[in-house]
Amino acid sequence: MKSLLTLLAASTLAVSAFAKLPPLSDEAKAKAAETAAKTAHTAKVDAFLLCKSQDKVAAQTAKQGKAGKKDPKAPALPACADPGPFVYTPTPAAPATAAAPATPAPAPAAAAAAPAKKS
Repeated sequence: MKSLLTLLAASTLAVSAFAKLPPLSDEAKAKAAETAAKTAHTAKVDAFLLCKSQDKVAAQTAKQGKAGKKDPKAPALPACADPGPFVYTPTPAAPATAAAPATPAPAPAAAAAAPAKKS
């Protein structure tokens, strides 16, 4: 009996997991886009700070004379690029009326040319 109830409960939860959620509102979409932009900027700032600290360690190592010979074939590393302060400019949404066709689509010519069958 317990296994039957457990199976019933599990199947109910599994069915509810496939329920379709309503579409996001425009405000929620804008907030998600801003959050994604903030996250991307934070990643750029973190990469910049890591680059600066690596340069500092490399300079200290070279100053102490512990740096090995440089490989002449090694590519030169790019300088650390400061991403600057976070600035978010939302992209304007496309108007909903532009997506809808102005006139209904005409019926296919083959369907109009075919005679109707009489019974």
